[in-house]
Amino acid sequence: MARASKHAYAWKFKSRFRRNAFGWRGSRPAIQRIDEALAEIHAVARTDRNLAAEGAVAFLERVSPVWHYTQWAVKAHAARGQKAEAIRYAESLRSPWTPDGAVDRVCEEILLSSGFADEAYERYARGANRRGTYLATFRAVAKKYPHKQPSEILADLAADTPGEEGKWFAAAKEAKLYDVALDLARRSPCDPRTLVRAARDFASREPTFAVEAGLLALHWIVEGHGYEITGSDVLDAFSHTMRAAEISGTRAETSQRIKALVAHEPPDGAIRRVLGRVLTID
Repeated sequence: MARASKHAYAWKFKSRFRRNAFGWRGSRPAIQRIDEALAEIHAVARTDRNLAAEGAVAFLERVSPVWHYTQWAVKAHAARGQKAEAIRYAESLRSPWTPDGAVDRVCEEILLSSGFADEAYERYARGANRRGTYLATFRAVAKKYPHKQPSEILADLAADTPGEEGKWFAAAKEAKLYDVALDLARRSPCDPRTLVRAARDFASREPTFAVEAGLLALHWIVEGHGYEITGSDVLDAFSHTMRAAEISGTRAETSQRIKALVAHEPPDGAIRRVLGRVLTID
């Protein structure tokens, strides 16, 4: 089969298209230009399918400025083995109308399929795997990059969200990185109820961790964090913390730490009102 020379071929339709040149609703000139472009691409495809594919990409780039459509042009570049070009083109499409996460996902997929897992992780893993919760995001990244240590992933995710380190507590806890979890919860606010659950669930298995989690729950309540904290939440935090302290042999020390923590609270503070008599706080 005879093949056209792609170096010598100049696509006629390119000069007829400019972005936003036509109003696409019922625009006869626009429809005519599309028909002409498709006819030219089909004609070239009879002798050179690779060249026709390049023409199809060029066509999509001109008529589809929205990411929903232009992503197929990116994927077409990648399918032809032009992966570096595909990534450069995807990066050039970033705009207020193009979700960064969508660009990150496509570029990540290209690099992973090419065997460049480390580059994919460094450039795109955090943006490509954002989920509805911090824990779900960690799980997504960890699943896709099993060669990375969970501690490294958590450190990178926390660094990527300054001021929100405490929100990665549950992810670190799930990875059994208990010291890392506590460090993250100390660095920025963490939901007190999440910390109370950790104190409850780990009192027997990891009592030292449970004590620290419970104390952090009380700390963030004193600092005014947590949604609609009730007296029941305070009692739960106290009781689970003290249970873990009993198991770890630190009951007296933990009680003193709670008293010192509550001493910084105003007289009408939530913990002082609920635990004042129990702790004999003046």
